[in-house]
Amino acid sequence: MIRVLVVDDHPLVRQGLRSLVDQADGVEVVEEAADGERGVAAAALHRPDVVLMDLSMPGIGGVEATRRIVAVDPRVNVVVLTSVPDASSVREALAAGAVGYLLKDAEPAAVVAGVRAAAEGGAPLDPRAARALLPDRPAPDRSAPVRSVPEGPASAAAPDPAPFVSGREAEVLRLLGRGLANKQIGTELGISERTVKAHVGSVFRRIGVADRTSAALWARDHGY
Repeated sequence: MIRVLVVDDHPLVRQGLRSLVDQADGVEVVEEAADGERGVAAAALHRPDVVLMDLSMPGIGGVEATRRIVAVDPRVNVVVLTSVPDASSVREALAAGAVGYLLKDAEPAAVVAGVRAAAEGGAPLDPRAARALLPDRPAPDRSAPVRSVPEGPASAAAPDPAPFVSGREAEVLRLLGRGLANKQIGTELGISERTVKAHVGSVFRRIGVADRTSAALWARDHGY
């Protein structure tokens, strides 16, 4: 059973999240907290697997609460659930120790999937939050000639894997970009969790990153 702590200053939000989470198989809310300070205390008392953390709250905000929770117990997986997708908020939350960043207007199933992914070692990131972290791209030069693309199978919409990433590693990278944990990736691809772990390590080395969040951002920036 995945044990969840909900930290949000709005009673209706807490009630809605409790109802959503408790209806999912294998997941339950063990406690609610109305602000960051109570959230830190509840996390220390209940030792949840996942904390759904709002950012803007009276007193101790979500970023500081995340920092304190993770400092006491690094095994707790904090997933920010907020309405703010700006880059500075995402960076501050991840730097404080959050493993994921979701937005409150996400589909209910996406929130539950994010809780499961975080509990299994994944890094659930809303695509809008991930995009906020990417560097600004220069505006396209409209005067430049458009390069023609050959017709046929080679012009399929799926991105071509980078030349230094194998076919299987490209599949793993694509699923990392969706925030899936190793167990979920193994189920998706029909391979063992140990094999997934080996592929993930190889992908990290090949693309030059050190963690799943960076790999997910790299994957999304490169069309995976």
